[in-house]
Amino acid sequence: MTSRERVLLALDHKEADRIAITDGPWGTTIARWHREGLPEDKSPHEYFGFEFGGTGCDGSLQLPSEVIEDTPEYSIARNADGATVKNWKSSTSTPELLGFAINTRAKWEEHRDRMAWNDTRVDWDNALKSHNAGREAGLFCPYAAAIGYDRTAMLVGPEDLLMAFVEDPDWVRDMFRANAELNINAMEEMMARGFVFDGVFFYDDMGYKHRPFFSPRAYREVLMPYHKRLCDFAHGRGLKVILHSCGNVNQHVPALIEAGFDCLQPLEVKAGMDLVQLKKDYGDVLALMGGIDVRAMADPDPAVIEREIATKIPIAKKGGGYIYHSDHSVPDNVSFAQFCRTIELVLKYGTYT
Repeated sequence: MTSRERVLLALDHKEADRIAITDGPWGTTIARWHREGLPEDKSPHEYFGFEFGGTGCDGSLQLPSEVIEDTPEYSIARNADGATVKNWKSSTSTPELLGFAINTRAKWEEHRDRMAWNDTRVDWDNALKSHNAGREAGLFCPYAAAIGYDRTAMLVGPEDLLMAFVEDPDWVRDMFRANAELNINAMEEMMARGFVFDGVFFYDDMGYKHRPFFSPRAYREVLMPYHKRLCDFAHGRGLKVILHSCGNVNQHVPALIEAGFDCLQPLEVKAGMDLVQLKKDYGDVLALMGGIDVRAMADPDPAVIEREIATKIPIAKKGGGYIYHSDHSVPDNVSFAQFCRTIELVLKYGTYT
């Protein structure tokens, strides 16, 4: 059975030979694993048989980028959205957000046309070659893009965006609309020019520890219409839609299902997402991906990760509808041996009989 077949069966709530597997180790984690036994000529994707590919487009404002400061410890750059960000070189983390060129509605309106689709947003030859190679290898190869709140927060800044939810929701809707239209136009054009997508994988972080960034009412009134528009487009072309949303988004789950998302990932345990409870409450209509606590992977007692997997995966996989992933990404306190053991256990408890 191919990876594509496994993933599609899971998204259709049907059992395969085993659950599909994929994960996202940090760059510093991969470097550690290479020191500890991962062959130098192998990526974790190749070595562990991760089953996802993915291709998207350049969704930025396409402004000129520049490095402002570069030191041995960090770099500060202005990116293609006009945002100034700081990245540390010796560790993996989200960028530190230092400033935003698009910090008012007037600035947005001045730059809005730069969010329109154009042909330069895809490296046509190389992207199609890579995409086709993944499909030929049997991988599940979706269209992938950041959307909605997450994408827009990186454009105007989280604080200003959240304030605008309350003070100027029409501005926020306009930004969400522009992002949705760009992605719809990108998918249409890419499919017309030879891309065959197996599904859609959208990224929209909407939560932090214990609760979402905004209320269920705000979600329904401001963001949900554009999520639904994207899901409707995908479903109209026979494509299932996976949503990545970090943090605790429990309060949004009923509306996410209404919007049309078919699968929720990564189910961050430390933020309060419970794979088993979500399976019980929504498993008949929502596939689940993730929910395996990386803190258990890093525990020196091997019984901890086995208990984590043994008490979750047999329940989550029942009747289909589950794909293995960590509950976010794999940090560099997880050794190569520990992750090898994790995958062994995933295959042990994730095989259907």
